[in-house]
Amino acid sequence: MGIVYALWPTDGEPTAVTDADLERLYDYPPELTEPWVQANMVSSADGAAAVDGRSAGLSHPADKRVFALGRDLADVVLVGAGTAQAERYAGIKPRELRTSRRQARGLSPLPPIAVVTNRCSLSPQSPLLTDTMVPPIVLTCAAAPAERRDALADAGADVVVVGEDSVDLPSAVRALGDRGLYRIDCEGGPRLLGAMVAADLVDQLCLTVSPLLAGAGAERIVSGPAMTGPPRSLRLASVLTADGFLMLRYRRA
Repeated sequence: MGIVYALWPTDGEPTAVTDADLERLYDYPPELTEPWVQANMVSSADGAAAVDGRSAGLSHPADKRVFALGRDLADVVLVGAGTAQAERYAGIKPRELRTSRRQARGLSPLPPIAVVTNRCSLSPQSPLLTDTMVPPIVLTCAAAPAERRDALADAGADVVVVGEDSVDLPSAVRALGDRGLYRIDCEGGPRLLGAMVAADLVDQLCLTVSPLLAGAGAERIVSGPAMTGPPRSLRLASVLTADGFLMLRYRRA
C-alpha cells in the first residue's frame, strides 16, 4: 500500500510507508498510567477545517489510513456532539487490520466513542447508540436536562457528569482515565479542540494539510473563546506526503 511517502525523518530518499511504519510512527507511548491525548484533524492549505460543513471534502486515502490508525490504536475516541452529528458518526466497526492491531497490543476489541455535550443533545436514536457494538460514553454536565441524561442512559450510554454549567474537560479526561482509557484519540471538531488546547490537554496533534484553497467562511481547526496564556509549544515529530497532501505529526515540546 505505497500511497504514503515519508519525507522526514528519513535516512535517504523518500520511500513508501508500510502499515508497520505507520504503526511505529503513530503508536501511543508504551505503558501509559495516565491519559495521553492525540488530536486528529484536517485543514485546507488556507486553514479551513471543513468544506460544505464536513471534513470529508478535505481528505485523501492516505489521510484516511492515518485517521483509521488513530482509532485502531486508541482506548477511546473523543468527539464533540456537533461533529458527531455533522459527520454522521456511528459506532466503530471491526475489520481485519483493526482487530490484529488491537490484539497485538492487548487492547479491547473496539474502542468506545466518548461524546462531549453540554446539554445532552445527542439523540437516543443516534447511530452512536443504535449502530454500535460498544456503548458510547456521554460526557456532560449537571446543567444538562435530567430527562435527556436519563434517556441516553436508558438507551445504553455511559453518562458521566463532569462539570456544573459546562463540561469540565480536565475532569472529563480524568474520568476516561479512571475507566482505564488512557489512549485518547480526539477527532474534534474545532470547538472541542479549541477547548482542549486552552486546557493544555493535547499531547500530540496529527494534522493533514490538504492542497486546496477553501476560501473564507469555514472554521479553523480550533474555534471558541480566545486562549489565555502563552501559545503551546510543539515539536515536529514526522512528515508524510501523498499527492500533495501533507500529514504532519507534532508532539508536546
